[in-house]
Amino acid sequence: MNKNAKIYVAGHMGLVGSAIYRELKAQGYTNVLTFEHHEFDLADTNQTRKLFDKYKPEYVFLAAAFAGGIKRAIDSPSQMLVENMLIEANVIKRAYLSKVKKLIFVASSCIYPVKGTQPYVEAQIGTGKTDENWGYAIAKIAGIELCHAYHRQYGKEFMSVVPCNMYGPNDDFQGKHNHVIPALIGKCVAADEKDTIELLGDGKATREFMYSEDFAEACVMIMESVNYDDIQGVVNVGTGYQVRIDSLFNLIKRLVGKPGLKCNWTGNIAGVPAKLMSSQRLSEVLNWQPKTSLQEGIKRSYDWYCTHCKSGEGG
Repeated sequence: MNKNAKIYVAGHMGLVGSAIYRELKAQGYTNVLTFEHHEFDLADTNQTRKLFDKYKPEYVFLAAAFAGGIKRAIDSPSQMLVENMLIEANVIKRAYLSKVKKLIFVASSCIYPVKGTQPYVEAQIGTGKTDENWGYAIAKIAGIELCHAYHRQYGKEFMSVVPCNMYGPNDDFQGKHNHVIPALIGKCVAADEKDTIELLGDGKATREFMYSEDFAEACVMIMESVNYDDIQGVVNVGTGYQVRIDSLFNLIKRLVGKPGLKCNWTGNIAGVPAKLMSSQRLSEVLNWQPKTSLQEGIKRSYDWYCTHCKSGEGG
């Protein structure tokens, strides 16, 4: 990509989109386009058309989504399915009609089947039932397939990246439907050290986590130097290791200075027991590895929370 190419980051206010925006700016890209929801609602076909007709982006990162943790997927299945499918269909179709040179769609590791073999490889996408996050998973699988379809039919360089569980700056630390790491940070900070906090699940599940800044670096590298055929249209981006959720709780309570904090595991929502992806396809095309350890990434996330959320700026 030329440094002054028009690059549209859809979803720049969220965890992943904001990280991609910062990475692009840090690398010297000068024409990065961003729009808030009140300016252009990507779930609306006419508003999406107006955006592309007016600004004519050359490259698109599609990170916009109606997202949240597993509880939000259970509480809001219709929105998870409808909103995400509308966003994907509108943006990807308009990218084709507007002759966008390359598009990267951000999917989710929830697309992999519960009974699949781990570490998950890209060929397993769409081969079986996922966990309780079914509506979101179906929408993300549809987005991947739509990118495949535009490549097969029109030769478009529309690719999908599948991140493991993400965390970092600009995450939702205080909502009722957030992901596990921001939820743990928010709850640990809010509690007295002698308290017992309540957490979903049983603490035994294991997950693969990546700091959002690392993922953004990989996304920009993929956009710059990887073609559809290099990755068969879709590629996992992960760290290659997992951590138990109860160990994660112990790490976070120490980092926020409350080692005496205890928790009561509710046991009613745990998701799949483990979720580890293979990033071999990525390593074969890019000499890239994530730089940030889990402990360092959580410390940076906590520092961001203390700076932004306590002052009322963060989510």
